[in-house]
Amino acid sequence: MPPQPLAEDAIANRSLDDLNRDSPFKPVFFALDSAELDEAGRAVATASAQLLRKYPTWVITIEGHCDERGTAEYNLALGERRAVAVKTYLASLGISPDRIRTVSYGKEFPFDPGHDEAAWSKNRRAHFVITSK
Repeated sequence: MPPQPLAEDAIANRSLDDLNRDSPFKPVFFALDSAELDEAGRAVATASAQLLRKYPTWVITIEGHCDERGTAEYNLALGERRAVAVKTYLASLGISPDRIRTVSYGKEFPFDPGHDEAAWSKNRRAHFVITSK
């Protein structure tokens, strides 16, 4: 029987698909009509920076998302500002911007399909995808 990997290596040994399906990254959530990181958002981004330091070969894409309100054009621009805000914050923590891509999906891929504030608050987010390791 082969030796089991150390628990510490459990993340490193997973495939990209598995990592993204059960991501070690948490999303950063935003207030309505905002691309500013609040205290909770900075805490989540700081934890993401720690992961990126631990796995220095990982490259990520930060997806900017919005709720369903607003025009498609407005939401694409807001989603881009959200993704860039998180990238800029990660760079301020010493993560190389070369390891971070950004994309905006506006309102096209809601996390919660509901049509109320509870759903919308989950959809206003920056979502991390590991694109290479």
